Amino acid sequence: MTLPSLNLLMQSILSGIFIGSLYGLIGLGLGLTWGLLRQINLSHFGLVFLGAYLSYHMATVAHIDPLWGLLILPPFFFVFGAGMQWVLARFAITPFNSLLATFGVTVVIESLIQSIWTADYRRLESDYNDMKFKVGSLFVPIPELITLVLAVGIAVAIWAAMRYTDLGKALRAMAEDAPIAAAFGINQKALSLGLAGMCSALAAIAGVCLALTFTLAPSQIFTWVGVVFAAVMLGGLGSPLGPLFAGILIGVSEAVTMAVASPSWAPIVSFSLLIFMLLLRPGKS
Repeated sequence: MTLPSLNLLMQSILSGIFIGSLYGLIGLGLGLTWGLLRQINLSHFGLVFLGAYLSYHMATVAHIDPLWGLLILPPFFFVFGAGMQWVLARFAITPFNSLLATFGVTVVIESLIQSIWTADYRRLESDYNDMKFKVGSLFVPIPELITLVLAVGIAVAIWAAMRYTDLGKALRAMAEDAPIAAAFGINQKALSLGLAGMCSALAAIAGVCLALTFTLAPSQIFTWVGVVFAAVMLGGLGSPLGPLFAGILIGVSEAVTMAVASPSWAPIVSFSLLIFMLLLRPGKS
């Protein structure tokens, strides 16, 4: 094993921060639905990739700037997420059954993507691909920087809203004890619909960021499940900032592992961190 140069190590850490912010951005919506709605929404991954493919389609076919997808896609995804939450609540789906039901939705989304865009690899070619600037000896790509800024900004905004607004306090009260919250006049149904819609809108934003930085293929949907689950579990269910910090920790750990050892060792890092966390605090996950 040959140790990398200091410059390569620093560039790897920077790359790890960027990919970790994407882990956190994807995990944000998943963690909120899991922690506050008690639903393990696997369709979140399908929606992220659907958002990525729609962003790719708008850029390549309609010649719309990919960043416009950050404004165009979230409202449609919000409606879809709220509608899916209404169906789950209408049939009183349990947390375990929500895992199965939303897994089925993910498979449907994967099949839809494959039928429209085929199983071939797709790459969003835009003016942002070659945009980068230099800080000292480090290169900072603009697409990855956009992802980092969005992830941090959204996570901090949701954290502040959850902590300081009446709506956020109502959501936390609903998650803590729904019957008591309802007795104090909190409209659990409306809050659940709004939260589910917002999390789906976050999936659309994460999808645009994914399309800006990665080559797409329908089969890749399930390759993101493990590492994002690890970020959510490490960061804490229902926490807006936790998945971001955990995602960056995992991303940096993977990037350093690839630089020092081998890329084949990188996936071991996230799951080792997850297992270590579960062993240390099994009652807090």
